[in-house]
Amino acid sequence: MPLITVQYTSQRHTPKADIAAAVTKLSADILHKDPNVTAVIVQSVDAADWFAGGRSLADQNLASVWVDIHISDGTNSKDEKADFIAATFKRMDDLLGPLHNESYIYVHDARADAYGFGGLTQERRYIAGKLAAAPRSAAA
Repeated sequence: MPLITVQYTSQRHTPKADIAAAVTKLSADILHKDPNVTAVIVQSVDAADWFAGGRSLADQNLASVWVDIHISDGTNSKDEKADFIAATFKRMDDLLGPLHNESYIYVHDARADAYGFGGLTQERRYIAGKLAAAPRSAAA
């Protein structure tokens, strides 16, 4: 259940569906997120409107990306998040690159009581799952 936003600029004509599929697969493979409840927004930005180091990426003939993923706090280790960031940078470089070094991947750890989908918080889903799995009392 992550929400992933990808904003990018590139000289290549990479289908947005390929970008969405790549970040969905990385979140599943590395962060163990269910792709069936992963939402992805992909937005293209004109290279003339994206600046890094004081110059437009159009002038530098480079691509760039901003990947913003929201996950429930405590569901992934520091190493998993670091691996996700490194792998996502590499995959976006493969799809869109060459990437400017000032390309970012941001993993938001959102509190479970402040984040959710379908009208329910992640904390509510966690508690409901624990209650459903708990053995029933023999006393009636």
